[in-house]
Amino acid sequence: MEIKEGACLAAMSCGKPVYLVVLLDEPGAADAKLVDIAINWQPTMLKADFLLAEAPLPGKQPNSRKWFETESKSTDEIQAGIKEAAAALNTFLDEMLAKRRLDDSHLALVGFSQGADMALHVGLRRPNTIGGIVAFSGTYSGGEAESAEIVAKPQILLIHGDADPVAPLDAMTKTKEALKALDAPVKSMTRKGVEHLIDDDGVMACETFLAKALIKPKVKKENHDHDHHEHDDHDHDHGH
Repeated sequence: MEIKEGACLAAMSCGKPVYLVVLLDEPGAADAKLVDIAINWQPTMLKADFLLAEAPLPGKQPNSRKWFETESKSTDEIQAGIKEAAAALNTFLDEMLAKRRLDDSHLALVGFSQGADMALHVGLRRPNTIGGIVAFSGTYSGGEAESAEIVAKPQILLIHGDADPVAPLDAMTKTKEALKALDAPVKSMTRKGVEHLIDDDGVMACETFLAKALIKPKVKKENHDHDHHEHDDHDHDHGH
């Protein structure tokens, strides 16, 4: 199993990229939806490459991909599929970071649906802590995994629509509880009336999170944290 490089939005600044944001799309997603959305984040993160990691398995629809099989699969079989995809994704991330001469602290993962599950599974198990994880509409089941597997605790943002028919909101609630039990720095954002998709407020929340998780800690402390008002439906747990 091999992960291939998909579309890339190269850093807008001159010189080599300082950050890498890897985008992990949904199963069945054609036309690289996350790459289209990432255009909105470029002006805030001029020194970041936004790279789509292509899911390794063919989906049902033409030109669609998925990360792991779920249809007619047991929980154990799904977990085995996630682990196989995770091994390939880790190799891919190592190669992409080495290519840019960057370390894990300059890496963020943004995933949607199955891509969100992969972002959380891999991001919590890499030997070196990455900069951050954003999981949109995930169904992460890794909370049942032994905590011994969790070796890294990056900043995490979970974003989920409360009208999601594919991955009910309860999936996010359980994921957050599992992550909090592991003392992972997680916060969440519930989007009222939103189904299995990424809305504009979710896009903006991700942009703010990525900028704080990747860029802000690298500069001298400035008074940046008071110029953004979070939504009322944000959870204000920052975990640090």
